[in-house]
Amino acid sequence: MPKTVQNQASVPDFLASVTDARRREDAETACALMADVTGADPAMWGASIVGFGAYRYEYASGRSGDWPAVAFSPRRAALTFYLMPGFPGYDTLLARLGPHSLGKSCLYIKRLADVDSETLRDLIAAAFTHVNGQTLTSEPS
Repeated sequence: MPKTVQNQASVPDFLASVTDARRREDAETACALMADVTGADPAMWGASIVGFGAYRYEYASGRSGDWPAVAFSPRRAALTFYLMPGFPGYDTLLARLGPHSLGKSCLYIKRLADVDSETLRDLIAAAFTHVNGQTLTSEPS
């Protein structure tokens, strides 16, 4: 059973609990932007991830679960966006975004003010359309 699942915790209460004022403001801005771009209501996934929409994953091993189509978390070091890569234009959008770093399906931004907001909107919209409502499967290796 995955540890990070959608729950009924309050998104506004979670955002209000972010202690660093700048990170809290960025998180509130990210939440409003993602709700606007996706048309989906924010929901808590686990204790610290705010997600929009969902997709199902199924691995060849038999492991499966649900994950938000797009999400973010106001981590201590950076605002972390969870966006599935692999859609057309992904690399082009990242090149236009501004200062960021990447993990496997994570985009790390230290300050929202440092990146191009329209490019971020486009990136979130494309990532959401790419997986929302889908079932993603892996083939045996």
